Amino acid sequence: MTTFHRKAWEKSPFTVKEKVYTKIIESPEDVSIQVAKEIASTIKNKGNEGQNCVLGLATGSSPVSIYKELVRMHQEEGLSFSNVITFNLDEYYPMQPDELQSYVRFMNEHLFDHVNIDKNNVHIPDGTIPKDQIASYCESYEEKIARAGGLDLQLLGIGRTGHIGFNEPGALATSSTRLINLDYITRMDAASDFFGEENVPTKAITMGIGTILKARKIILIALGESKSEIIKKTVEGEMSDKVPATYLQESPNAVFVLDAAAAAHLTRVDCPWILGDVEWNDLLIKKAVIWLSQKMNKAVLKLTDRDYTDHGMSDLIINYGSAYNINIWIFNELQHTITGWPGGKPNADDTYRPERAKPAKKRVIIFSPHPDDDVISMGGTFIRLVEHGHEVHVGYQTSGNIAVFDHDVIRFADFVVDMEKHLGLNEEISITSLYSRVKQSIKEKGKGEMDTEEIKLIKGLIRKSEARAGCRYVGIEDDHMHFLNLPFYETGKIKKNPVSEEDLRITVDFIKKIKPHQIYAAGDLTDPHGTHRVCLELIYQALDQLKDEEFMKDCWVWLYRGAWQEWPVHEIDMAVPLSPGELQRKRKAIFKHQSQKDSALFPGNDQREFWVRAQERNRATAKMYDQLGLAEYEAMEAFKRYIF
Repeated sequence: MTTFHRKAWEKSPFTVKEKVYTKIIESPEDVSIQVAKEIASTIKNKGNEGQNCVLGLATGSSPVSIYKELVRMHQEEGLSFSNVITFNLDEYYPMQPDELQSYVRFMNEHLFDHVNIDKNNVHIPDGTIPKDQIASYCESYEEKIARAGGLDLQLLGIGRTGHIGFNEPGALATSSTRLINLDYITRMDAASDFFGEENVPTKAITMGIGTILKARKIILIALGESKSEIIKKTVEGEMSDKVPATYLQESPNAVFVLDAAAAAHLTRVDCPWILGDVEWNDLLIKKAVIWLSQKMNKAVLKLTDRDYTDHGMSDLIINYGSAYNINIWIFNELQHTITGWPGGKPNADDTYRPERAKPAKKRVIIFSPHPDDDVISMGGTFIRLVEHGHEVHVGYQTSGNIAVFDHDVIRFADFVVDMEKHLGLNEEISITSLYSRVKQSIKEKGKGEMDTEEIKLIKGLIRKSEARAGCRYVGIEDDHMHFLNLPFYETGKIKKNPVSEEDLRITVDFIKKIKPHQIYAAGDLTDPHGTHRVCLELIYQALDQLKDEEFMKDCWVWLYRGAWQEWPVHEIDMAVPLSPGELQRKRKAIFKHQSQKDSALFPGNDQREFWVRAQERNRATAKMYDQLGLAEYEAMEAFKRYIF
């Protein structure tokens, strides 16, 4: 775990490019625990002085675990909120407090309903204020903060535009609480919370940057790969109204707390060798050589001693004798990741192959968090495994029912009713009754409201039928398709249930039933609502529980990406080349998921269709291998081995 105290951070050569105090903590769980401890310490210290503690609070996915830890500390360690006054950063406008997307509801569900805070001390911008009263309301919000003594600690997240609160690009450093227009990107990122971009409010009330900067302590947290690019701009870039979070560079009281994924593009993480002496290991050397090859626009085998010495890597030349020695080593490492036999090549020397030759025919589980991740992320490899005669099973971990448009429900219900009529059934039966109820429910459903159980069922069946079509196209039979329907997902809401023992039991039982030689799982953790992360964690827990089973001693685990991101080349342990024809077959398999075609309900921060994302990422991986001096392929699917 890397944590710099401020003085150490200021003196370190590796933080020279960073313009705001930044701490990197390996896991998101540890980030949440450390920040919760800091908030709790502030509350206690103020209480010991007989004073109120004034907190500025944020919403969104990043603070959820922090609030969960604060609730735990209240319930198990006696942390009291009796002296706490809170002011939330923002609220959509207009917004009723009981709506699913309301920040009033968010804060109550995640924090206020579970601690002993005086509800009179809770302040959240009011999304119901008449428009002609907003200006005076915002002035009074500022006055309440001032009367409370100002903010002792302000908690912040960061948006993809660099917004803090809802202070979008163009916001002034002196701005105060006000009504603002939401940036298109911000609305697009919020679309999944509202079940469609068209349902996202265009305005919000937000605390201003000037107000935030007055806080006596500011903690900005960022978690996950999707925040890494904006974090680099904010921490290492010039201060600009184009990235409002850069104004925090002015505050001596600000600290950014990042997990390893969010910090990935910071110079001290991405290429630390240009800043100072590093402790080299094989993976870091591989990363550095690939970086140098790309920077010099040269194939790996063409790099020279001077290329290394000019870019902070002279100690590698000293240790290994010459660029030639390093180049050959890394070239061979890359070459050995490439295979057209993802299940292992029978009767072949597998010394330098990523997979074992034996057994020649393997039992394989492909875990798919949603019903289309299998073909989106590894459709070509899926097809190859089946063609090579391996016994391939797919475990669809969730139903994916919230990611279906309402109009698709009507379309499928129409099909059932038309079939009923075509068969000459003229008496009133349950199918007709169901159709009427479904049609009426969708007609009456408000924006962002939950589906009825019947509609959830139909949406789940739509995803299930598409998954079956994709599997049949690839060439596996129905009895090798397993719909696990993990309970944590089945809420009908964006917010999921906590993972339960039942989720783990289902996962463990499935693995025990198949006794696989290979497991493929989604390591694509930028999924905007965390389903991939939860599904992967369940697999990890299951592997830990099963690790002493005899069959697990001969089981290898491969992690795929593709729907939301791709593995960096230095982390790839197996690369499966695809020909133009194979890439086309993969695309057709993805097309079987018609409800996700043209426009996915939850596109996240990538508006491209999933088949386009997958195709372009696969081609980009192949191009990168080509540029590094290896064989030229149409496309490649990439995998990282997980050792358990």
